[in-house]
Amino acid sequence: MTLAEGLVVLPMGLLAGALAGLLGIGGGLIFAPLLLWMGLTPHQALATSTFAIVPTAIGGSFTHWRSRSLPLKAAFVIGLTAFVTALIFSRLGGLVAGWHLLALQALLYLVLAGSIRADRETAPQTDGQRPSPWGLSAVGAVAGLSGGLLGLGGGLLMVPLMVSGLSMPIRQAIRLSTLAVACSASAASLQFLQEGRGLASMGLLLGGVAAVSAQWTASRLDRVRPGTLAWLLRLLAFLLAIDSGRRAITLALQLN
Repeated sequence: MTLAEGLVVLPMGLLAGALAGLLGIGGGLIFAPLLLWMGLTPHQALATSTFAIVPTAIGGSFTHWRSRSLPLKAAFVIGLTAFVTALIFSRLGGLVAGWHLLALQALLYLVLAGSIRADRETAPQTDGQRPSPWGLSAVGAVAGLSGGLLGLGGGLLMVPLMVSGLSMPIRQAIRLSTLAVACSASAASLQFLQEGRGLASMGLLLGGVAAVSAQWTASRLDRVRPGTLAWLLRLLAFLLAIDSGRRAITLALQLN
């Protein structure tokens, strides 16, 4: 890593961590484009991004656990499912062309940008309500697919699913999403290490920087209005859809 790259990686890592702690994502939405910009191939970037997500999401999850705001039973269900399904889907990522992965990312972001709603921002924050274990398992499987196949934490998928599908307050959804991201990324990282995919040292360095800001924003989650959180999720999904789509088209044209 050159000095110029290091000067970019440090603030981008802090930004990724800040968004991860605040929105329940893993940071891969920023890590992956940054690593592609640094010259890594799509497969390398997505695997390295997964390594970076691990300390980032663990940092945010630890903050929520320490504040006793993380419902443990629900966390166990969604975390275990995310871990197991990520192990499965991480074996499939190497079979898909790089531009296909980027195109899937772009499509995913577009769907999310149109589906994230703040309909429940005025609902009472009943953090003690118990969502269905089957529903949490389904959401955890989404995290495993996203983390194992696309190198993303899956928070942008899980939070809307839990808010709209499980009638869960957005802050509680963010807390559970952060933990599920940590579990899915950890499982996928084990597979990527075995296959020799990605740059583990670079990913862990980037994730270590991000973990600092992730803990800071996670500790301040209750201060942010639910409507603001939903708006940030929508904006981030739209911007990333544009970036991933552009990269997918460029890579496809190069191959042809």
